[in-house]
Amino acid sequence: MSNEELVKAALQARTGSYAPYSGFRVGAALLTPGGRVFTGCNVENASYGLTMCAERVAVGKAVSEGEREFVAIAVAGNGREKCLPCGACRQVLAEFAPDMAVIAVNEYGDYSVTRLNELLPQSFCLPSGK
Repeated sequence: MSNEELVKAALQARTGSYAPYSGFRVGAALLTPGGRVFTGCNVENASYGLTMCAERVAVGKAVSEGEREFVAIAVAGNGREKCLPCGACRQVLAEFAPDMAVIAVNEYGDYSVTRLNELLPQSFCLPSGK
């Protein structure tokens, strides 16, 4: 799957966002080595600590369906700036794929690509060979 296709999936996932408090809608599309894509959107809550980020929703869906390996994630926000995962999401993603590609997307579909281990160096991770 191309970066552009993953970006499109993240932008589409963003439309399902529930963000009545911040107004900041986020969608994520998580890619497995086998080509499966799991999407998620942010789901806010009046008790802010219970808010679920789009990335963690996508990871939860994938893991609940037996996937444990990921190669890339696209994260699309509704602002001019390209949307990167928050620190908590970076750590959750690093649990499964510390070197995955992270595609940061803005509301216009413009994107840039970096590696998760560049965004979260020296993360807490299981030893090699999980």
